[in-house]
Amino acid sequence: MPIKVLDDRTVARIAAGEVIERPASVVKELVENALDAGSSQITVETRGGGVAFIRVIDDGAGIPSGEVELAFGRHATSKLAQIDDLESLDTLGFRGEALPSIAAVAEVEMVTSVANATGGDFVQLQNETVTSHTSQARPRGTTVTVKNLFRNVPARLKFLKSTATENSHIAQVVSQYALAFPEVRFTLLTDGRSSLQSPGTGKLLDSVIAIYGVETAQKMVPISTDEAAWQSDKRPDIKVAGMVSSPVVSRAGRDALSFFVNRRLISSRLLTFALEEAYQGLLMQGRHPIAVINITLPPVLVDVNVHPTKSEVKFQDERAVFSAVQRAVRGTLVNLAPIPKIEEVGHSYQGTRPIPTHPTRLWTLPTQEIGTMTTPPGVQSTPPLLPSVLPALRVVGQVGTNYIITEGPDGIYIIDQHAAHERILYEKLKGQQAGRNIELQGLLEPATLEVTPRQDAVLKECYLELREYGFTIEPFGERSYLVRTVPGVLSRGDWLTAVREFLDDPTGRDKERSEAIIKTLACHGAVRAGQTLTDEEIRSLIRQLEQTENPYNCPHGRPTLIHLSIRQLEREFGRG
Repeated sequence: MPIKVLDDRTVARIAAGEVIERPASVVKELVENALDAGSSQITVETRGGGVAFIRVIDDGAGIPSGEVELAFGRHATSKLAQIDDLESLDTLGFRGEALPSIAAVAEVEMVTSVANATGGDFVQLQNETVTSHTSQARPRGTTVTVKNLFRNVPARLKFLKSTATENSHIAQVVSQYALAFPEVRFTLLTDGRSSLQSPGTGKLLDSVIAIYGVETAQKMVPISTDEAAWQSDKRPDIKVAGMVSSPVVSRAGRDALSFFVNRRLISSRLLTFALEEAYQGLLMQGRHPIAVINITLPPVLVDVNVHPTKSEVKFQDERAVFSAVQRAVRGTLVNLAPIPKIEEVGHSYQGTRPIPTHPTRLWTLPTQEIGTMTTPPGVQSTPPLLPSVLPALRVVGQVGTNYIITEGPDGIYIIDQHAAHERILYEKLKGQQAGRNIELQGLLEPATLEVTPRQDAVLKECYLELREYGFTIEPFGERSYLVRTVPGVLSRGDWLTAVREFLDDPTGRDKERSEAIIKTLACHGAVRAGQTLTDEEIRSLIRQLEQTENPYNCPHGRPTLIHLSIRQLEREFGRG
């Protein structure tokens, strides 16, 4: 094929594909424009996961009449004039790509007006071309409406996820900027229903309550303002502020980690590592904190022009930034500053019902008949062919309240109590699901479940589906639900964390989602590491493990038991 110059429309769509990945990308770009315009109130409305309809309304500075059409020209911006301006940039946008990129993949309407203007401007675009430009009354500010996103790019439509997933990504974007700009009042309406309202009081704690709820906010602490805690290598020009969760609360994923550089939302492995280093030894393996961290430093020390979506930055002195974050968070956790009292914040949250806590209780394992025994694998990297019969095991006891020690004719068998019980419950739930007879347990009193905007988007779509697994969940006000029953395997387990973990990481396809739910239920219903078991409970656990189809691994692939033969023991003690 000969070399040729691409036509303008093809170039525009290729460029738009780098900036607009999904509906949430449109929301992000429009919200950033609204913030750069000095808005104090921003409303986001979406329908159909943002594919059918997105509208962003602000009360910012607006666009002068003579510049409205120019705003949709590629690389047209009011935020910088020359390359050197990047070193002093204090706005979120700067490339002039957002509006033209959106217009390249959707139908766009804009109504805008500046202060003291006699009227506003209405402009409509299709296929990047202005089809209408008329006068229309409007108070100061801008309204941008985006319809039929990606209709002219069907290949991109195929890669979008379910409506609930796209709604969750939109909610995440709005939530993040509500945390970055607590002085701005954000409202998110999803298919006509309010998903988020931040108070705009200027207090970060109020925004944390709006996003994560009162119970979580009670476990958050402000990052220490002591210079010795957050200054790195005596760099007073790098400052760290925000809030982090105390070690008593954590998440299975990293979705609750919010990083802002000069209030710009970014994704950074460096900062994630610095944060988790600060929590070293304070959280269980595989658990992650909740954090809202804003790093303030001179623009000349950070390059924001390294990614099409502006989601990544490059620091001039990565070591200093890493150290500043790690020291600030670690110092906060060590000193554990007093937790702010929720009753002292905005009146709009009075009357919010807290989520009840569930103390850990000993799981009493049911006694079952002894079944056919099988042999566990050896400790070799490639296990040999396993015999079909496991010799009788004598329970010796527990080590570290994590592992069960048993003795057999050919050595010692060490069982991970949590992994083993997780395998038992997983196969039990799989059998119940196949027979559509999942056991459920009614709560003595309905429990209130409060969720984040992103979790709410997922739960709206699947709360009826969760009934198939034993959860009876009903809508109960804005981002609140009533839980009346839980799966029987979680009657003494941590059902609340199980629900939140699934909502934080939903799986798209039905079969995968079913598997994810069952694995989550089994994990949180199983006896925990660190839990003391009686001899009878241990024997019952072993009998049930023998009856599973795969007693060697938990549902996540970790081994449930290992075997140390007499020969291995003799070799280790110099007798072999």
